[in-house]
Amino acid sequence: MPILATLGGVALIALLIFGVLALGSNRTLDEALAAGHPPLAPAAGQRLPFLDESGATALERYRGHVVLLNFWASWCPPCQQEAPLIAEAQRELSPYGATVLGVSYKDTRADASAFMREHNLDFPDVRDVTGSFAEAYGTAALPESFLIDPSGRIVSISRGEINAAFVQEAVALARQAAGGGRPQAGTQ
Repeated sequence: MPILATLGGVALIALLIFGVLALGSNRTLDEALAAGHPPLAPAAGQRLPFLDESGATALERYRGHVVLLNFWASWCPPCQQEAPLIAEAQRELSPYGATVLGVSYKDTRADASAFMREHNLDFPDVRDVTGSFAEAYGTAALPESFLIDPSGRIVSISRGEINAAFVQEAVALARQAAGGGRPQAGTQ
């Protein structure tokens, strides 16, 4: 009898572990990219409100441009650490017609706006109030960033804080998309 109880307990624990792992974050995008098949950015047509309440937009609006899609929140300490590098990424990308597109995740408008001001972040930012947009990307922790090429395909993923190499990859892609290294007319 004690052996059966022990086996039953072990089976129950194994089932619990399997359930937690099965319900863990979705890494479909990561797997496709690792297999050499850059996936289309999911939920590109989902309209999200701009942080400044000036309307709403969808990722598909940026088709034809390089986008560094960055999920963040004001209450996220690693996002605070990453903020200067995200600001630098926007400065380096914008001359090539590329942009950072911030997605404030389950954050209040007031807190997210204060974060943007405090860290001198000057790029378009939308609000994912419900988390459904982030869920489409398998985002389970913040920050997370996705480098999207002009055709709308994800070409690189950073789960966690970005680093200088990720920014340089984005800038190189933007430079290439802009025609081999020349900033676009009318930009600085």
